[in-house]
Amino acid sequence: MIRYVLACGRGHTFEGWFRDGAGFVEQVESGQVGCPICGSVDIRKAPMAPSVAVREVSGEDRRKPGEAKSGSPEPKPDSPTDVDRVSAAIKALREHVEANATDVGRDFPDEARRIHYGETEPRSIYGHANLTETRALREEGIPCLPVPWGERRGH
Repeated sequence: MIRYVLACGRGHTFEGWFRDGAGFVEQVESGQVGCPICGSVDIRKAPMAPSVAVREVSGEDRRKPGEAKSGSPEPKPDSPTDVDRVSAAIKALREHVEANATDVGRDFPDEARRIHYGETEPRSIYGHANLTETRALREEGIPCLPVPWGERRGH
């Protein structure tokens, strides 16, 4: 997985995770990547600094080429990666939303409008909306947020 800092045409910045650089280009060109703030699909990579692991160098690490290094701990293969932490956070968010909001499915844009314009009782809802629908809701001043949690099996 590769992480990019992205920006929309309105200057909002956010992160996106992709399988590789070609996956990023493919998803952006097909309009699958949208700004979570305004829904814009006018997306580009924003400037970002590379992530470089830094550690203090001990006397033992200042050895000549070919010298053996003794007693250094190996990285733990079961330590969580950034992807694991993001996946866990998205899972926790999904569980919270499902426990505290009503699933209105594909009726999400219409139901969000009915709530916003006072045509039905205000409540927390979630459901499905494509990027065009999400953008239209936000342009009407209706708060909504695309969440990248995908489909549950069987739904």
